[in-house]
Amino acid sequence: MIILLFVILFLLIAFGFSIWVAMGISGIAYILIKGDIALNIVASKMVSGIDSSSLVAIPFFMLAGELMNITGITKKFALFAEYFVGRFKGGLAYVAIAVNVIMAGISGSAVADASAVSSVMLPVMKEKGYDKPFSASINAAAAVVGPIIPPSIPMIFIGVISGISIGKLFLGGIVPGLLMGIVLTIMVILNSRKHNYPVTKQRFNFGMIIRLFRDTFFAILAPLIIILGVVFGIVTLVEVSILANVYILLISFFIYKTITLKDIPRIFSQAATFSATIMIIFAVVGIYQYIVATEQLGLKLGQLIVSMHLNKYEFLLFANIFFIFMGCILDAIPVMLIFFPVLLPISLQLGIDPTHFGVIVVLNLMIGLLTPPIGALLFLEAKIADISFGELVKSVWPYTISLFIVLFLCTYIPDLVMVIPNLVFK
Repeated sequence: MIILLFVILFLLIAFGFSIWVAMGISGIAYILIKGDIALNIVASKMVSGIDSSSLVAIPFFMLAGELMNITGITKKFALFAEYFVGRFKGGLAYVAIAVNVIMAGISGSAVADASAVSSVMLPVMKEKGYDKPFSASINAAAAVVGPIIPPSIPMIFIGVISGISIGKLFLGGIVPGLLMGIVLTIMVILNSRKHNYPVTKQRFNFGMIIRLFRDTFFAILAPLIIILGVVFGIVTLVEVSILANVYILLISFFIYKTITLKDIPRIFSQAATFSATIMIIFAVVGIYQYIVATEQLGLKLGQLIVSMHLNKYEFLLFANIFFIFMGCILDAIPVMLIFFPVLLPISLQLGIDPTHFGVIVVLNLMIGLLTPPIGALLFLEAKIADISFGELVKSVWPYTISLFIVLFLCTYIPDLVMVIPNLVFK
């Protein structure tokens, strides 16, 4: 029966249904076919799927990313980064990576970061003579860093459903996220040698550096407020998400003066719409979690893995392959919410640190945003850059492979993930 559930799901996705619609219909179809479950369970399980106070932080982090873009703070980051790396060939590609790393500390969402940064960077890169596939590829790949460097919406999901410390997960993503930025930079260096990309010729001027730093100082404080607040327990996750928005609004109103009161309803409505698309997935995942529990999928999968006699290194390879495959055909959020609780107990039995395993799963599924046929980042970037999906897939694969290298290193060198959490949480 459980196989039928996923067959219906995949068929609906193949026919172009939205992921949450496909999950809802397949879940209800399963209940109707099985016949021994009351249909009113659907409503109660959808409510239980979003019944977590920590989830309140998600709309606020989405709002923070929206505010950063609309108020022009994202562009300030871009100008700051361009002054230092724009003098190198392919400099705007480095800027895209740097801005995504900075933005990662604010919105926590790859799609939100891609939307914010790409809407600023792609027109500039086109104007400077960069070809569209290259520009879209590096912006899409760099956006993957967003959910790795804290705060991270996927890591909030992991913490909510598993009880793993969200603070530890956040800290565990810092080194992998920075490594992603480094390997993408190396790929840009190699790619730029083949093309005559322009450089921004300007001398270092101490006065200009001071002006740029002064212009971005208050904006850079935003990610620091979020990270330090959560990690050191000064405020809760929800409180820091609200605090970050209040801070961004204050500097936008009174320091940068880039928005007025009449802009607020539009900004809030856009963020609310975007957040609703995520929260509705959480609701329908509640149905799936009930079905998975009823069918004892966790027990069955656990027995299968035990019968394979895997050691922890082989299990990590199995988990990587499994989540990469699922990330290719499903959206990251339902995969995470359905299967992470199933595999976590097995990883614990094999002596794998839960924080390490959680970060590895997020790495897999975020890289999955760059893989067809679902590839949410690919669809978004193709639309923003005005190129075909197929053209972008051909162009982005070297960057995707470089990110897989980081995944491999972090999987089999746990200290890359655990070094900072172990230092802070002794």
